[in-house]
Amino acid sequence: MEEKDKMNREELFSRPVRAGKRTYFFDVKTTRSDEKYITITESKRRFSDDQTHFTYEKHKIFLYKEDFEKFATALKETLNYIETGEYPEGYFDEPKDYEDQKEPKDDVEDWFDSLDNK
Repeated sequence: MEEKDKMNREELFSRPVRAGKRTYFFDVKTTRSDEKYITITESKRRFSDDQTHFTYEKHKIFLYKEDFEKFATALKETLNYIETGEYPEGYFDEPKDYEDQKEPKDDVEDWFDSLDNK
């Protein structure tokens, strides 16, 4: 039984992104209840003080299915600001709970598709 649980949590998909001295890994895994989630790992190679060996320093973010749309929306708004300098609609309004902000799923998927065309 334990081996089956371990197999269920193995990576289903992995995409490395090399960026200078860092590598980012986007991995899809499953929970014990067979729900998919994403881990985003930043890995940096660090040399020891005496420069004789190195280790990897890792930082992880776990992103669960119920948060995919909110995360995608925030990432979209952030990248759009970097590219255009335009703040998202309502940015300067009183702070709101982001739980209430829903973006149509098709719009988020279209945006991710547009990244492939850049």
